[in-house]
Amino acid sequence: MNYFDTLIEVADDCPTKKAQVPLARGGKKTKAVVEYEILINQPYSHTEEDVAFETYAVLHDIPKDIWPKERKKFLSKGHPHLRVSPLTKRYGGRIHNNVAGKIALIAVESSRYKQLLEDPHTTKVKAFRSTRA
Repeated sequence: MNYFDTLIEVADDCPTKKAQVPLARGGKKTKAVVEYEILINQPYSHTEEDVAFETYAVLHDIPKDIWPKERKKFLSKGHPHLRVSPLTKRYGGRIHNNVAGKIALIAVESSRYKQLLEDPHTTKVKAFRSTRA
């Protein structure tokens, strides 16, 4: 499930050209909000698997004391990469997976983003489109 030394760029059909902060709907956190909070508060401290499970656990109110058991069950089923995340498909987010597979949200206007784009050793992949081409 994890990428290494890879930059996930926004989907070609992303409706925004500038990164946006996702907002809760109806007073409840959405998948995008939970992913955003994890990535913005703790850059390069989680793998994609960590973010996928933690997002699932938060949205389903799973008690932290059973996370290890639930994580094993959750990951045994296989889950999509952050290439299908609303952060990259709808909110203009770019996600960098470093050589250790740890991830961070990268602002498009940052010097770090420009550096990653120019780095020939960093693999660049697009997020999946929301609509058919």
